[in-house]
Amino acid sequence: MLTRISLIVALVAALAVGVVNVVFVKDKINTLATDRNAQRDAKVQAQGEREKAKKAQDKAEKELAQSQQELADAKTERDKAVATATQQTKRADDLSDKLAKTTQERDQSQTELAAFKALGIPADQVGKLNRTLKDTQEALGIANEEKAVLLHTVTRLTNELAKYVGPDYVVKLRADLRGKIVLVDPKWDFVILNIGENQGVIPDGEMLVSREGKLVAKVVVRTVEKNRCIANIIPGWKLGEVIEGDEVTPAHPAI
Repeated sequence: MLTRISLIVALVAALAVGVVNVVFVKDKINTLATDRNAQRDAKVQAQGEREKAKKAQDKAEKELAQSQQELADAKTERDKAVATATQQTKRADDLSDKLAKTTQERDQSQTELAAFKALGIPADQVGKLNRTLKDTQEALGIANEEKAVLLHTVTRLTNELAKYVGPDYVVKLRADLRGKIVLVDPKWDFVILNIGENQGVIPDGEMLVSREGKLVAKVVVRTVEKNRCIANIIPGWKLGEVIEGDEVTPAHPAI
């Protein structure tokens, strides 16, 4: 009987130890599984961050290369604009000299013609001098037109060059430039003016729109043709409705 009791006690004790061992092992397994999942998640997160950093680096290198290329292109355009502006300025100076010489020849011809008439020189010689004077005046008119075109070109190139010199440049227009709005598109906020390249308008030039002496808006020229141009209304400068017939004047007149 005692032996039997001992066996039962031993069996119960063994079962208790087994249950304890199972609970302990299960907790250990759960802990190991949790640690493994945490390490796996950390690894996945690290890989994601590494890939994200790699993409950011590639993007930065690409943007840097693009910026360097744009800088090189801007320098090339600047050098080209400088060379062209220098050439056009030289042409304008040469034309000014030619204009002065032509003016002098015209004045001399007029003086000689008056002297010949006073001295009773034959009509055929006077007619010849008249023709010479007329040719000289025509040449003078052509020279004046060419000078105006060259001066306009020099001004335009100077403004284009300013774009590469600094970001705060402003395009200056002729102080006596005056025009009117002939068409308004309220949907896209652009207008058409009755002045263009022949009157001295330059792309990116800003003009004030007024009506009866009151400021209505400010526009910036985008496209220039011979006798008209297209301009956009500058956001924040629309103080009233722009209508056909409104007057425009330079916002930055040249001195």
